[in-house]
Amino acid sequence: MADQLTNQLREAYDRKVEERDRQAPAPWKIEERQSFLGLLQKHDKTRLLDIGAGPGTHAKFFQDSGLQVTCTDLSPAMVKRCRQKGLTAYVMDFLSLDFPAASFEAVFAMNCLLHLPPENLPGALRILARLLAPDGFFYWGQYGGPNRAGVWPKDHYQPRRYFSFLSDALMHEVAAEHFAVHSFRTIAPEPDPEIYYQAMILRPKGLA
Repeated sequence: MADQLTNQLREAYDRKVEERDRQAPAPWKIEERQSFLGLLQKHDKTRLLDIGAGPGTHAKFFQDSGLQVTCTDLSPAMVKRCRQKGLTAYVMDFLSLDFPAASFEAVFAMNCLLHLPPENLPGALRILARLLAPDGFFYWGQYGGPNRAGVWPKDHYQPRRYFSFLSDALMHEVAAEHFAVHSFRTIAPEPDPEIYYQAMILRPKGLA
């Protein structure tokens, strides 16, 4: 990510660690993570990487459910909160995930990759493909619908955050370079009729 964008996102999320840690996950998010956990348990997958982990809300759920969880986040304040919860966590952005190849049997990315500019997204997916075991699962979920990128003018975070929304077609197209689609569905939790949540589970090519 560009340095200015990275710094703005880091500052915005550092300021919101207390607020985000107090927020209970929406029921549909609880259902999403429970469904992904069930898939991993069915296939005996235990090593999970949670990128953009925030204060560790979802990571703690996965760890308490028996998985070996590693968290990364751009925000040092968020990483500190993860560690306070007994989670293994590192300050890393999506383009500098520094782990050996095939370190993880699963990757969980909920509403975080949408902060990447479209031109940087293929590079991040290439890195995640390298980190994922050949028979692993990658949960990629984010808001999208229209192809739209930029700072959200109504954002209550300061500095205001950058978002990149993707159409279903573009999301599939970008994923196809390194992954095959195991499942895809949409959820409409927001009042904005143009924006909805895209839940995609990917596998390394040849295993979907």
